[in-house]
Amino acid sequence: MLSTTKGLRLHIGFFGKRNSGKSSLVNKITGQDFSVVSDFKGTTTDVNQKSMELLPVGPITILDTAGIDDVGELGALRVEKTKKALMRCDVVVFVSDFEKLTEIEKNFLSDIKNKNIPIISVVNKNDLGQISSLDFNFLAEKSNVVLNTSANKKDNFVNEFIAALIKILPDDYINNNVIMSDIVKEGEVAVLVIPIDKEAPKGRIILPQVNAIREMLDNNSISVVVTPDKLEQAINSLKIKPKLVVVDSQAFKEVSAIVPSDIMLTSFSILFARLKGDLKTLYKGALKVDELKDDDNILILESCTHHPVEDDIGRVKIPNLIRKYTGKKLNFEHYSGHDFPLSVDKYSLIIHCGACMTTRREVLNRINIAKENNVSITNYGIVIAKCLGILDRAIKPVLDI
Repeated sequence: MLSTTKGLRLHIGFFGKRNSGKSSLVNKITGQDFSVVSDFKGTTTDVNQKSMELLPVGPITILDTAGIDDVGELGALRVEKTKKALMRCDVVVFVSDFEKLTEIEKNFLSDIKNKNIPIISVVNKNDLGQISSLDFNFLAEKSNVVLNTSANKKDNFVNEFIAALIKILPDDYINNNVIMSDIVKEGEVAVLVIPIDKEAPKGRIILPQVNAIREMLDNNSISVVVTPDKLEQAINSLKIKPKLVVVDSQAFKEVSAIVPSDIMLTSFSILFARLKGDLKTLYKGALKVDELKDDDNILILESCTHHPVEDDIGRVKIPNLIRKYTGKKLNFEHYSGHDFPLSVDKYSLIIHCGACMTTRREVLNRINIAKENNVSITNYGIVIAKCLGILDRAIKPVLDI
């Protein structure tokens, strides 16, 4: 569990009305008192996260949310936060009980269905009563699987839940977790160019670089890690020509001038654009830079919530690069973490970070929102390559254009 980063775990969200038993079921699955449970409505007031290993599924993160029927001013804020948690979920567990489904429950479940998120509906408290056939049929129509249980008694629920989860897992959850091992095969060489700058914490390197190195080790490939100033020396010293050079996007310009044209070149951010999003859409989004006009609004999304440093890539370097490339007076707005504006139609372009700290589902949801509003969306590495005039070369290893 500890070796799998949060952004690469399957995210399973538990949703439902207050006191439906969401937290009790979470505790049943985790085998511990992770969430506080009570007969009092509204015990869960925020989104609680629990990471664990759920065999044979693998590493998961469970999101236990507040009730979708919460009331009052604070309740409305909790419901809003609960709905935002949907953006991160690969699978939704919708918890109801034997009582008649409310309109809030029906509307919420229908909304999830429209978002094309796999749904497991759980009818809880079957020791106290039975759900009507009409409501059961509604759950069956809106869900991939319907389970029946009581969190207060011993039964086979956990095994049934795991079996349902395996049945409805998205194909890309298993098949898409490839950073570059499909490009650099066993025994082949990749050179990873990692600048040591203000955004590299002392004694550590950032997560995409860690993930890439680990994948190369697992794939029995050869990875050579250097700073930009040692790249030429490293390439010349190798007996085996590198198959690929991967660079931090901030060093794209100087590295592209060093790497021979017969060696493929891309960036960590572009590799993660493929891993976490819709690469073709993000590539097309970068072309929007050529159409920007004075006073256009650009939204920059940063998954991390780190304190911005001097020359921060999202807040300083990318805005300056785009302004220089376009020669336009542009307005930039920034959101970090899981925050996302309620409306995006005022933006001409959205630029997403590499998304190493969030899930593919959340990135795809953001891409879909952009599409629905006819707003172009791209990511850090792709837009940097575009502004430097090397986009076609940088995208070629991962996308046939």
